[in-house]
Amino acid sequence: MTKKQLALEVIERLKKEYPLADCTLDYDAAWKLLVSVRLAAQCTDARVNVVVQDLYAKYPDVDALAEATPEEIEAIVRPCGLGKSKARDISACMKMLRDEYDGKVPCDFDAILKLPGVGRKSANLIMGDVFKKPAIVTDTHCIRLTNRIGLVDGIKDPKKVEMALWKIIPPEEGSDFCHRLVYHGREVCTARTKPYCDRCCLADICAKNEI
Repeated sequence: MTKKQLALEVIERLKKEYPLADCTLDYDAAWKLLVSVRLAAQCTDARVNVVVQDLYAKYPDVDALAEATPEEIEAIVRPCGLGKSKARDISACMKMLRDEYDGKVPCDFDAILKLPGVGRKSANLIMGDVFKKPAIVTDTHCIRLTNRIGLVDGIKDPKKVEMALWKIIPPEEGSDFCHRLVYHGREVCTARTKPYCDRCCLADICAKNEI
């Protein structure tokens, strides 16, 4: 089985296992997803979803958050960890959205990538979830599982994993595929315990690499 054939089989099996391929960060506007994905670095999505409720209650739109000082933002987002740097990035990002994009998140990948605190993972998440464009989000689950399964070979650099996956994942499947990897990585192919291979829908086709 080629890597492309393996990818298609993995996609189909994960679709059956996890029919709903939703982002696990709560948001109802593109700028809120930008904020949440920045806060999610080294923090659980569940905690982020709780913390942002207080943030948006006090700063309900881009303009309000752009007016807030990094210190005011940090006071609310501190439970997510790395509060100072996250607050600084969020402040700068909201100011840029306000001043250069009329308060709206641009729909161009390179433009999103230029926003403060935004890397390729975040930009791809926005492109896929908000704008429904082809996207591959190489978070820790994606990197770990695609290596274990054998879709990529011993690659840990997020951009290199992304580039390798673009060659074998149909563009229209990328975003949902990555969301399903998150669910599978949390429930079955776990990082902190031994993977539950006995109840894995991919067990017979997985390379089971120790990564």
